[in-house]
Amino acid sequence: MELLYYVNNNKYSTIKEVLKDYFLISDRLITKLKKNNNIFLNDFPKYVDYKINIGDKISVNLNFNEISENIIPKKMNLNIIYEDESLLIINKSANIPVHPSISHFEDSLSNGVQFYFQENNIKTKIRPVNRLDKDTSGIVIFAKNEYIQESLIKQMKNKTFEKNYYAILTGHINKKILKIDAPIARKNGSIIEREINKNGDNSVTYLELIKNFEVFFNKETIKLSLVKFSLETGRTHQLRVHSKYINHPILGDTLYGATSNLISRQALHAFKVKFIHPITKRNIILETSFPNDMQIILNNDLSNL
Repeated sequence: MELLYYVNNNKYSTIKEVLKDYFLISDRLITKLKKNNNIFLNDFPKYVDYKINIGDKISVNLNFNEISENIIPKKMNLNIIYEDESLLIINKSANIPVHPSISHFEDSLSNGVQFYFQENNIKTKIRPVNRLDKDTSGIVIFAKNEYIQESLIKQMKNKTFEKNYYAILTGHINKKILKIDAPIARKNGSIIEREINKNGDNSVTYLELIKNFEVFFNKETIKLSLVKFSLETGRTHQLRVHSKYINHPILGDTLYGATSNLISRQALHAFKVKFIHPITKRNIILETSFPNDMQIILNNDLSNL
């Protein structure tokens, strides 16, 4: 992959100014590009302090032969919903972690992506842009090089990257629109669990009620609500903690709520992303449908549970 800039005015005087101001490349990546002689002026490698003139062409080769050596490749049925030279975007099933761990060393989504990259001769490291909990389903984005990853992370920080989630919450919500503004911190004594804490990180979630509904199961009427979440911040377990905070934990969330006979994991699905493609500058909007376990509940088709 190559970035191109044609000099047609006197805005920039050196290659480095183009790299930092026009392409918004980080100092860290510029150092890496310099080391690999991947920066060119009129197709010849040049130092970044080299002076430029109108009519010059600056190009940056973003391709490096690299691999995540600590991730074992494993063949998986990846549900790829978008791919180009920059991105691999997958609709992840529940019960699959994004990253390898001691208990999921060979069966994470990253293991499957590693196999896919090697099978298709894509020589790059595993670079997830967003992360989902193991039991949360939905869209996960992998960048195919460091520049793409940096660009999308900047969009998240600048709040130009949109992520939307569907969730089934316990109980009925009495407001159509709700802003949840409550700081989140790690719970004392726990590595995993988070809690609302006035000294925690600023955390803001927007909830839109889609519908309140009821299901009848095991001779019991269960009140539920389908909601859409959008994030202003992206803290660990934010949606799960905020749902508990408003006394409507996500259905099936055993860490922040309770187990459920209706579903074997938290009923949370990352269904939509919207961002600006770092290369084409076009809006990318991707959506996925409800996973089967959530759709069964929404359809009130519980006979096979």
